[in-house]
Amino acid sequence: MELFFSSDIEGGLCRLDKDESGHCVKVLRHRTGDEISVIDGCGTLYSCRITSDSPKGVEAMVLEETPDWGGHPYRLHMAVCPTKNNDRYEWFVEKACEIGLDEVSPVIGEHSERRVFKTARVEKILVSAAKQSLKGAVPVVNEPVSVKEFIGGMADGSGVGSVGGMAGGSGAGGSKAGGDGTGGPLKLIAYCFEDERVPRRNIKEVLGGYEGSDVVVLIGPEGDFSKAEAELAIQNGFIPVHLGDSRLRTETAALTAVAAVYFRYMV
Repeated sequence: MELFFSSDIEGGLCRLDKDESGHCVKVLRHRTGDEISVIDGCGTLYSCRITSDSPKGVEAMVLEETPDWGGHPYRLHMAVCPTKNNDRYEWFVEKACEIGLDEVSPVIGEHSERRVFKTARVEKILVSAAKQSLKGAVPVVNEPVSVKEFIGGMADGSGVGSVGGMAGGSGAGGSKAGGDGTGGPLKLIAYCFEDERVPRRNIKEVLGGYEGSDVVVLIGPEGDFSKAEAELAIQNGFIPVHLGDSRLRTETAALTAVAAVYFRYMV
């Protein structure tokens, strides 16, 4: 199934940008009168008929709309420290989108080796991954913040950019009770060290006992979270979890958490 992406759909008319138009006309050889399928990044699939086949700006008339197309019955926000090798982070976001993801926040930890992160390339990768995996919604990518800023944003309800962007309606919104009993999302943090005061729990066990559908997972850098960051997260309602006995790379741990959430709700 061929899919195109457009953020310019209004009044029954869909317009493709230059890149999508060139692919549509020059590569796939579509012409006026052809029907194409377009996602808006917010969860809706549009069946359209081309009315102008300019390679610089295809225009098409909307014939039919299918809301929540390719969606999933949960909402997942992954806050993951950028990896030293950018390719590994890009691999993570691509595969996470294919499985089921609504929002990603690059967070900078005290032990992070990479402290500068640009979101533009990740956004393009997510559009491509959404189209490839037949999803109408493209996950939101937030601007980088520190781990402590992210935790503070989750605690005060601001969510560090969780409203807006492209991922409007892909996941289920509400939840019956958050992990901290506030009615907010279930907030999880995965790290490698043990703390006898607050033992880590198996992520499968925690997800299995959660009745809601809104999940936030915090994954640290190659050097792990500092103990101060972990303590701050716990103080603000995050539940410490582990992902099994293996020591995983940052991107592998993040994708394992995405898969755990997927299997909790989809299988």
